[in-house]
Amino acid sequence: MTAVLFVVATPIGNLEDLSPRALRTLQNVDLILAEDTRHTGHLLQRFGINTPTQSLHAHNEKLRQEAIAALFEQGKRLALVSDAGTPAISDPGALVVEMAHAMQIPVRAIAGPSALAAALSVAGFSLHQGAFFAGFLPRKGVLREQALVQIDRMPGVVVLYESPERVVDTLRDLAERMPDRPACVSREITKLHEENLRGTLVELVVRYADDARGEFVIVLGNNAREEVSLEDAAILDALARCFAAGMSSRDAASAVAAVLDLPKKRCYALAQHDKL
Repeated sequence: MTAVLFVVATPIGNLEDLSPRALRTLQNVDLILAEDTRHTGHLLQRFGINTPTQSLHAHNEKLRQEAIAALFEQGKRLALVSDAGTPAISDPGALVVEMAHAMQIPVRAIAGPSALAAALSVAGFSLHQGAFFAGFLPRKGVLREQALVQIDRMPGVVVLYESPERVVDTLRDLAERMPDRPACVSREITKLHEENLRGTLVELVVRYADDARGEFVIVLGNNAREEVSLEDAAILDALARCFAAGMSSRDAASAVAAVLDLPKKRCYALAQHDKL
């Protein structure tokens, strides 16, 4: 038997979204690599699937690679699933997929539910300028500030995932930088209480301030700001790091100009603009 890795999309809410092909694949593989075996166990039980499972999550993915490689060498056919949706999109699994490619093991997509694709489809924003998937923002500090600066400068659509515990803080942080940017918030996609609401970021902060239950996807519409050159984007990114460290506009401009060997006047002008 030839080894294969199947990347299997599973329902993100409504169990009827499990495709016949996904069902057949999960029934016929030798082992299912699951982000949470208990969570996946409920799905398998619902459809009468008796295939063995093994955990593969963020804390053990590296440790499991040698054992998984051995299974591939034995010709085993494996399926990779996350708790919901398409694996390896803000979920574990990318390392195993990469390893399979390195071993020249065929990798097959069993397409199906994806919160990313679903949210884009109901947001109604044109993708002519492209779309960027930001996943979950860093929780705090310099990395979060850098991510917010990058998002603020992106011309196209931006998609973020967020938990109910942090969604209001994220919406508020986004609104402080780009209050009038249109957005669509999707929560509980495909579930009984699914909701997809469009508005400005400020309006959406108010809407969810007192009711942030469920799983969220935030889709930011195309940016109306003037596009920034690649060199200016690099300067702005460096300035953001300085601002996050508590530096003034003048000191930040001086530091960035020295490091990037650029005119201080230009860096200071961008620093002043970015502080507005």
